[in-house]
Formats: sequence, structure tokens, C-alpha cells
Amino acid sequence: MVRFADIDSLGHVNNVRFLDYLEDSRTGLLHIDPQREGGRPFQGLVVARHEIDYRRPLTFRPDPVRVETWVSEIRPVRFTLEYEVRDDEDVFVRARSVLVSYDVERQAPRRLTGEEIAYLERYHVT
Repeated sequence: MVRFADIDSLGHVNNVRFLDYLEDSRTGLLHIDPQREGGRPFQGLVVARHEIDYRRPLTFRPDPVRVETWVSEIRPVRFTLEYEVRDDEDVFVRARSVLVSYDVERQAPRRLTGEEIAYLERYHVT
């Protein structure tokens, strides 16, 4: 849902707010959904890169938008998420995030576990 607080002085969703939308979707996919399914949430992920293409202005509106999220690449230490912020007719934003699995204690990247890779494969679209 577009919040009134997301709107900038030009009358559309501020570009920085889209990062919040992506974070909400990413958190659901990688932390909340695994717990709902009885699994473990991903731990120690860091965002290495974001790319955002703004396609259309998104204004304050009564109808919700959704963030469709999928995995486009899985590597031993990192993976890529793709997103579309959209409604049934329009795509407002297309985006991509590269996430690196990270060992917080060692302060270094780590390899994804077999369990993590298996989970990501469920959402992998080529």
C-alpha cells in the first residue's frame, strides 16, 4: 500500500521509499516465510548492490501495489533478487539486488548452506 508519508513534493512516491518496498519484500521472502514454514531465516546477509529502473510515477492511491520478487542467480556466496513494483496493469519499478552471505563473527563472506540454496531454488526463475 502506498502511504501518504511516501509521497514527495512532486506528488509521487519518493525514489528512496522504493528501497523500503524492496526491503519489505526481501524480508518477507528471506526471513518471515522460512519461519512460517518451520525453517530457519537467512542469517548474515548483506546487500552488495541495488539497481533500480523507475518506469512510471507512482502516486498516492487507494488501490495497493505489490512487489513481485524472484531469484535470478545463485552463486556459492551470493545471489540476485529481481523485483517489480506493480499493479495489474502497470510496472512502476524494476529492480535488482545482489546479496552476499556473510559470517558476522569472522567479518567475511561465507558460502551459502545447502539448505539456503535449496530454499532459493524454489524461487529461481531463469
